[in-house]
Amino acid sequence: MGGVNIRRLGAQDVPDAARCSMITLLGSTAARLHLRLFPRLRTPLLSFLLFSIFQRYSSTKTGKLASHGFASMAAMSSFPPQRYHYFLVLDFEATCDKPQIHPQEIIEFPILKLNGRTMEIESTFHMYVQPVVHPQLTPFCTELTGIIQAMVDGQPSLQQVLERVDEWMAKEGLLDPTVKSIFVTCGDWDLKVMLPGQCQYLGLPVADYFKQWINLKKYSPSLPSRRVLLYLMEYGLQLENLIVAILI
Repeated sequence: MGGVNIRRLGAQDVPDAARCSMITLLGSTAARLHLRLFPRLRTPLLSFLLFSIFQRYSSTKTGKLASHGFASMAAMSSFPPQRYHYFLVLDFEATCDKPQIHPQEIIEFPILKLNGRTMEIESTFHMYVQPVVHPQLTPFCTELTGIIQAMVDGQPSLQQVLERVDEWMAKEGLLDPTVKSIFVTCGDWDLKVMLPGQCQYLGLPVADYFKQWINLKKYSPSLPSRRVLLYLMEYGLQLENLIVAILI
């Protein structure tokens, strides 16, 4: 993938929730958002994390950031002990249309491994999945997810992707019984509805590690305005720092 020019964003640059395309890793210290790691970590999830930072650090205001509810970066440099060693941030994309098609099928399977002690991203898993019941993506689906037909054609089936996930979990040490990890989602849909529903339809087992998760919406019931997202980009806050306030 090619590089991306980093510039200060204006109000006209803020994307719609369904179009927040996070494709290319921004390596600069000013904006290390790890975008390639999550090709489409959409605005809703990002917004929930931002809102939690606003709530968590609003009492330590400083300078221009403080006037908008952000704490100094120094306030985010140390974290209390965590119950879990790792947080696994997950956000599926699935086939869809209007009115909705049935069954929906997962077409993108991303996981971000976050260290519970340092709150740094240690590893990622990402695969596209070929749908089989509705193999042709609808224009609505492409518009909503940013995924085009060529991205899913010839990709592994869900069964094959789940096998790869298990291999990745083992390689990362996440299947070690002494290592505590938990998935983190924006809502219950991904792991309460989508994955078990599709696995039931296909006759596939659901691994135990997918059966418990942290729902960010329970911790951040409200969304901030788009202006908050602007300040995030303007001041180059890191993705690790977006997630940390939710989890401490």
